[in-house]
Amino acid sequence: MSPISPWRADFPGILALEAEGQTYLDSAATAQKPQAVLDALLGYLASGVANVHRAQHLPGERATRAFEAARSKAAQWLNAASTEEIIFTRGSTESLNLLAYGLEHLLQPGEQIVISALEHHANLLPWQQLAKRRNLELLVLPLDHTGSIDMQQAARLIGPRTRLLAVSQLSNVLGRWQPLAELLALARAQGAFSVVDGAQGAVHGRHDLQALGCDFYVCSSHKLYGPDGVGLLYGRREALGKLQHWQFGGEMVLDADYQSARYRPAPLGFEAGTPAVSAVIALGAALDWLNGLDHTAVARHEAALHAELLAGLQSRNGVRLLGKPQLALASFCVDGVHNADLAHLLSEQGIAVRAGHHCAMPLMKSLGLSGAIRVSLGMYNDGDDLRRFFSALDNALDLLR
Repeated sequence: MSPISPWRADFPGILALEAEGQTYLDSAATAQKPQAVLDALLGYLASGVANVHRAQHLPGERATRAFEAARSKAAQWLNAASTEEIIFTRGSTESLNLLAYGLEHLLQPGEQIVISALEHHANLLPWQQLAKRRNLELLVLPLDHTGSIDMQQAARLIGPRTRLLAVSQLSNVLGRWQPLAELLALARAQGAFSVVDGAQGAVHGRHDLQALGCDFYVCSSHKLYGPDGVGLLYGRREALGKLQHWQFGGEMVLDADYQSARYRPAPLGFEAGTPAVSAVIALGAALDWLNGLDHTAVARHEAALHAELLAGLQSRNGVRLLGKPQLALASFCVDGVHNADLAHLLSEQGIAVRAGHHCAMPLMKSLGLSGAIRVSLGMYNDGDDLRRFFSALDNALDLLR
């Protein structure tokens, strides 16, 4: 029996798209929002807005309480040791750029930054640029045939000159959990900083960052069923204390004169200017909503839906899966068919999937591909969505062949 989503009715956007004849299968790019998030956004904006951390008046105090409550919810969601270990940013990309600049003064010419072959551009380009600025060596961990980081090669490449390891938790192209515990242990043994890109992984289950043991972890609200324009940077207190400031402006200053300034520690010292107050408050609502779910039921639903997706793709002639995806998504190409042409024909039939290099161009080049089709699932998707997708896929392939 095909999976039925009990949470579908919580998402007005999904219902509106369905009424337009659209099937949304692009949640790895951004997720639709539950009604609780929409209510929180409108509730804050309609009740009288104010800036945070700056005013003694009632609207300012109310906004600050709601803003800091969202920080507490984020710390709980990730099991941070303290709310002071959570910094709000504009998303995973800004968080990673913050780290690249914040750690720059600690890295010396000739030392190494280690990433993996599957990284999204957001977890490649900041380190690539840092390596150029500081004359560092950028090493790339290869993958095995499943799409996982090759641990034998990782053990060989992570060595005494490694000062920073930056890897994804879950690949946005290959859909596999990466062996983080083993990788982080290798980094710790060398005294290297560790950065985990959780943009894809954070939404799938609960993640205990204290147990995981990374120095830094980043994720984005819009993939956590929250609003866009805001993200989270977790850092262990000791690691955050070593970051240099990278943006300068209001609220992050302890003392200033015309010639010098002293800055606040984390988190406020890294939140210069007016933050995305409404988005942060709505992210708090998204985390409340996620906390209220039966996570076992969510995982069971996502696993069943993913299994149906894989079975359907594997049963079709000429369809080739990339790697061995474990959850949430599947990327594939079709022999003799360009991914852009296929995506266009799917879109004409109301199927929203992603085509191209998925912001992981080096990975695609290593696979000998210009791009691929990616189908990615949210908890609001169900078996009917997949039936519509496969019907449209068969129609498109008949035309293209």
